[in-house]
Formats: sequence, C-alpha cells, structure tokens
Amino acid sequence: MNHKHAASNPYLSNRLPIYARNVVSTSHPLAAQAGLQMLQKGGNAVDAAIATAAVMTIVEPVSNGLGSDAFCIIWDGKELHGLNASGRAPQAWTPAYFKQKYGTDSVNPPKRGIDSVTIPGAVASWAAMSERFGKLPFADLMQPAADIAERGYLVPFVVQGKWAAPVEELRGQPGFADNFLPKGRAPEVGELFQFKGASKALRLIGQTKGKAFYEGEIAEALLKFSAAQGGAITAQDLASYQPEWVKPIAKDYRGYTMHEIPPNGQGIAALIALGILAKFDLSKMNVDAAATQHLQIEAMKLAFADVYRFVAEPSAMEVTVEQMLDDAYLTARAKLIDPNKAQDFKAGNPVKGGTIYLTAADESGMMVSMIQSNYMGFGSGCVEPTFGISLQNRGHGFNLEPGPNQVAPGKRPFHTIIPAFLTKDGQPVMSFGVMGANMQPQGHMQTLVRMLDFGQNPQAACDAPRWRFNAGFDINVEAHMHPDTVQGLLDRGHQVSVIQDSYQDFGAGQFIWRMGDPAVEGYMAASDPRRDGQAAGF
Repeated sequence: MNHKHAASNPYLSNRLPIYARNVVSTSHPLAAQAGLQMLQKGGNAVDAAIATAAVMTIVEPVSNGLGSDAFCIIWDGKELHGLNASGRAPQAWTPAYFKQKYGTDSVNPPKRGIDSVTIPGAVASWAAMSERFGKLPFADLMQPAADIAERGYLVPFVVQGKWAAPVEELRGQPGFADNFLPKGRAPEVGELFQFKGASKALRLIGQTKGKAFYEGEIAEALLKFSAAQGGAITAQDLASYQPEWVKPIAKDYRGYTMHEIPPNGQGIAALIALGILAKFDLSKMNVDAAATQHLQIEAMKLAFADVYRFVAEPSAMEVTVEQMLDDAYLTARAKLIDPNKAQDFKAGNPVKGGTIYLTAADESGMMVSMIQSNYMGFGSGCVEPTFGISLQNRGHGFNLEPGPNQVAPGKRPFHTIIPAFLTKDGQPVMSFGVMGANMQPQGHMQTLVRMLDFGQNPQAACDAPRWRFNAGFDINVEAHMHPDTVQGLLDRGHQVSVIQDSYQDFGAGQFIWRMGDPAVEGYMAASDPRRDGQAAGF
C-alpha cells in the first residue's frame, strides 16, 4: 500500500528526555540504533560513536559523507581527550594557485567544485578513535552502515527538505546527479534511496582500518577523480594525512567547566560568550525575557567579533587562546554591553552550513561528543563515482588575502564544527553539541544558560525557542518565541526576522547528561525536534 502522508507536522514537538545506562543520541534513528547494536555486542561508547558516524554518512548525506571532516571529545573514564580531524590544504594550494585559476578578484577559494576540497579527515578520525579506545573489530563498526547503503532506506522529512534545496546549484558537479539524483531529482519523503558505491567503500574501509581511503584502492579512485577535474590533490597529500590528538580548551561557568576543541575551530566563541555572561547575574531574571536574551545576543556578538578576527590554525594566530579567554579581558568586554541597546561589535558575516552531531555514553562511564561535516549542503558537490565519496568544501573557509586564515600548503582552515563537553570538579557531567555553522557556539551558549542558570532539563533547553545572530544588528528568531520577547528585542534595536522554518536556521542539538554512577543511575538524553533524530538507549 502506497500512502502519501503530509510532509509537515503542524505541532511544536514536545519530546521527553530518555533515561538509560547506555545511550546514543543523533539526528537519525537508524544511526542511533547502529550505535546501540555495538554497545549490545560488548562494545563501548567509542565503538558506538564510530558506527553511528558511519551510518550518518549514508542517511544524512546532505550534511556529511565519507569525504567529511570530524572533531571529537572523549571522556575515557579518567580524563578528556580531543581529536581534530579537520582537513589540510593540498601542498599545491597557495594564494597564487587560486588567483591564477579563478582571477585576481577572488577573496576565497571556490565555494563548490574540486578546488574547495581539503584532505578529508572523518575516516581517519574513526580509525584513530578505534585504535586508541575501541573494543570491537573495526570492520564490525562499518557493517551497519554498509548494509544500510546497500539495501537502502526511506528518506525522512527534514533530510529530504535539505536534500532538495541545493539541487539546481549542484546538478552539474561531477558525480553529483549520478549518486544523489537517482531519478533526475531529489528523492521524495518516504522514497527508497540506495548508495551501493558507498557500501563498497565502507566494507573496504572496515577491512583495512581506514587505510584504503588514504593509500589504497579508494585513494587511487580519489586521485584519478581529482585529476580529471583539474584538482591538486596528490598521493602524498592523502598518504600523509593524520588527525591530531589535542587537549580541549576550557572556561568555568557557574561552578561547571565547559570544554571545546581548540582553534582552528570556533568552539572558543562559546567559551568567550560564557566568560562574558558570567559577569551578569542571570538567575534573578526571567529565562525567556527579552532582557535575558539580549544579554546573551550581545555576549555572542562580542565573541564572534574576536573569533572572526583572530581564530585560525594555531601556528598562524596573532594572539593566544589564553589571551582571548583572559578573565580581565572578558570583564572589560562585558562592560561594553548596554542592557537596553543592541550594538554592532563588528563581527563577520557567517555562512550557513551542513553538519551532523552525535553523542554516545556507556555504563562504564565512557562518553563521546562527536561532530562531522561536509560544511555546506553536500559540500563541494563532487562525488567520486566508484565509491560514492562525497567530498566536503572546507577549503572555501580559507582567505586568499594576507591574514591568520590565508591559504597555505598543508594548513587547516578556520572551522565551524565543534563538539562540547561539560565537567564539574574534574568529573563528567554532559556530552553535547548543536550543529549548524555559526549557530553552533550560539546553541551551546543558549542551551547551557537554560540548564545552568535556570535549571531546565536538556530536552526543555533543546526545545525552547532560539535566536541566531547573523551580522551587525541582524538576528533571526524562531516563530514560537513569545511575541513580548520579540518586541523587547526590537525595542532594544535588534533587527529581528521571525523565521517559520526551524529546520533551516537554528541548529539541532543532542545531549547526554550523566545522572550519577552510570552503571547504577545511568544518563538522561535529549534529541532535537528540529531534526529527524532520536535519543535511544537500554
């Protein structure tokens, strides 16, 4: 029976948090279930996260793929570890390379096409995480994703809308239509989508612990594909790629400590904003009042003003992370905020992005906060045909003019994707993230303030109406924000656009909060109603 359902839900979701000793939360149910399968087989949270991440490349291909980048924060039971698996520029990439090919007026590398692709890090991140912390054989972790890619799955609501949006822009990119427009168009809601090439790739990645991607059969296919498009990627670029284990950066807030991956990512923006907000007593205010939201918006603007000016690959930065997070400096920044008036602190003009976030936790106490991304929807639009490798477009994040983020061989660009982690007195509290380009630090801050200042549970903090700062005085707010709050923001000089479609502009979060001893009390988990996903546990 083929019954066509309406593709929209007229009601605001009122999801309830789930409680379990082993949990996976992400934006597609099939991926969450793949993670649970690994936990049921005796794997740990890292095994679960890798299997979930692999499935996400298949079931949400708009936002991530086998050619994505990734970042991760892992609590191993004793301490936090950060992993930066963002891509490096091919050795041939210089400002002159792009100016010669695309004209001297170019300010960034192209937005789409092969010259927007840095060396993808996601597969390397899975292999590195598995080798250091995993319990199950790596091939087992790829099995659910390979099976789903081969048999196919029915395309869900939110993914379908995001899939259809960039079709005309990307139709002409090499390999795109063959892989993602099987009938010459985006699949419809509930239509079967199969991805046989990616299934073959996942099995090879599983058998070789990822090596095939960087120096084997898949690497050869990628090199041939890049060369055919006039790209610059070499065998040496692929073979030399290594993700980097890093120490997360941190800032205290209301007796807790918030952790982010250090630059080249923008996680520091959330820490700066929280450091500024710490100078105000929010607890005596109303959680949803315009005055409360205004302070958060202004703190976020101040954070972005610095981040867009200074954050880049650490070796290229003119100031240190410590200087940017210095308490005296943040106190001085906080004094610039006028509680009654919006100001323009000269932030950049951010772009919209495509990202997936997932988090997993097990009863031994291991917790994983992980994010992987194509950058913009479907990334570069380039898809290697044999193995269905859809490649990110992170290279577009470089500048061609002098400055900390200027393109250079082997350099990593400024990155928007950021996993987060919360501790208290050195012990884990919450693994979480909110996806969506520059919405990510804004989502981290807004949900954390609701939980720590106002005692909301993670699901309520996730469901609550959000705002998004764009540039200057320009902000977007969700349609379910209270009209009095919207009016209060307008009265303070914010230029407010009320957005009906929450799926597009306001990110989507996944949260796992530790309730006590995981083997006894377990975790509370929440999943954002702005996506197709779920939190699942046992």
